[in-house]
Amino acid sequence: MHPLMTNIRPKVTTQFLSAVAVDSSKIRMPLEQALYQNHIDSFATFRLVHIEDNWFYQVQQKPNSEPVYLATLNGKMLTAGNWLYAQYLAKQFLEGAKGMQASAPQKSKLTESSIHDCCDAATDCVINAPKGAKVSGTSFIKAYDDEYKGINRLLPVYRIAFNRPDGIRIYVETTTDRFAFAMDNKRYVFDRIFTLLHTWAWLDFLGKGKLVVEFLLAGLAFITTLMGIWIFFTTKSKKVPGNGTVKARRNHRYTAIVAALFTLMFSFSGAYHAFSKLNDNRHADIRANVFYRTDSVYFNLGVLQQLVKDSIVNMSLASIDGKTYWRVQVQSQKMHPAIQQPKDLMKATGVSMPAVTYISTSDQSILTNGEELYARFLAASFSAQPDHAIVSVEAVTKFGSEYNFADKRLPVWKINYASNGNERFFVETSTGSMAKRINDKELREDYSFAFLHKHEFLGWAGKEWKDRSTMFWAAMQVVMVVMGLVLYFRWRKRTNGKTK
Repeated sequence: MHPLMTNIRPKVTTQFLSAVAVDSSKIRMPLEQALYQNHIDSFATFRLVHIEDNWFYQVQQKPNSEPVYLATLNGKMLTAGNWLYAQYLAKQFLEGAKGMQASAPQKSKLTESSIHDCCDAATDCVINAPKGAKVSGTSFIKAYDDEYKGINRLLPVYRIAFNRPDGIRIYVETTTDRFAFAMDNKRYVFDRIFTLLHTWAWLDFLGKGKLVVEFLLAGLAFITTLMGIWIFFTTKSKKVPGNGTVKARRNHRYTAIVAALFTLMFSFSGAYHAFSKLNDNRHADIRANVFYRTDSVYFNLGVLQQLVKDSIVNMSLASIDGKTYWRVQVQSQKMHPAIQQPKDLMKATGVSMPAVTYISTSDQSILTNGEELYARFLAASFSAQPDHAIVSVEAVTKFGSEYNFADKRLPVWKINYASNGNERFFVETSTGSMAKRINDKELREDYSFAFLHKHEFLGWAGKEWKDRSTMFWAAMQVVMVVMGLVLYFRWRKRTNGKTK
């Protein structure tokens, strides 16, 4: 079921949107003035977003809250801004980022009318889009549910349902412009069966007790298989020419001994995985929750543009050791071309590292190696260890055996420590979040599940061959059990006949 589900995913045009250079002619009101105008004295995060050619400050007043959208032209708050922006993003992912080129924008002539109506224009662009599927429903998701499960990692997100025959739903993270998940009616049927047969959602009422049940049953399967192997090598099958039942038993023995290797692999890794999840905090939602006072912000796009040279595509604030920096992402076509981002992360398994410059808000000095220093600072905050305890720092732009597709976020920075079993933290500097924490003990379980359960030992041959292997050997388990049951009931029938 699992390989089948990954291959019948709903089709979307892209999972990434190309970064668009900020149109400086649209940034008329500084950030702090827009905040004052809307009586916002402090905030947690901000960045620049656009709906077509209408630009806004996206401001989160509290972590994980719905952001507000303030027009960069006049500071006017966009009514239901996050609801509108979520639909705008979902349509881009589903049908294509029309008009979103990664090139310098054309300067447009602004009139008093266009300044006054920028919020109305953005609203009309989303609500009355002339082309594409219509939105049939929206909801702000703050917790995982039966459809959007914890394996997706990202919260909060918006769920956008479209009025199409396939009933497709797109989940988006509006604070990062990130595609989170897609579900349609066909995949939903597979997902229901999968949760019943594999993840056993019907036992969720037990809480962690479900993991205990899974551990015990997988462990029992492992022990039973070992007993079967022992019986195979300590007994001999009969040879009775012309006896079909004896021949079937011999075939079952040899089929079972071949399949038993994979039974051991599936059951051991499954039991190990269930046991490890009893106390798993590898993906704890930890963020650098910093609040910035509005009266300490002095936003000047022109000055920042002169310092970074390349076209600015976005910016935010970052706090490192008590000092505040503008985190400015630029569009460097030479080193980090945004247009080369993959359309399907599962197939590409990697992204490009963005070009980011850190500029002090106090004296406009540029922080050398700002991204790495911020990653070190975040890891030190999450681990409660000093900076000098860090052994190594590495940028991660591709999924691998240690940081895999199930971890979702890219790019991240890997920070290694020597203590606590060579503990390492994967941090996402764009959001100030911990993407994953793991040590050698937990990594052993990761490797066990990856290689024994998901057949990553065939990773070199590609996803298709890995999927074929897991499906074939899982099917062999079914064949082995069915053959055994058939032989068992034949034996019972014959035995009952003799006793009568």
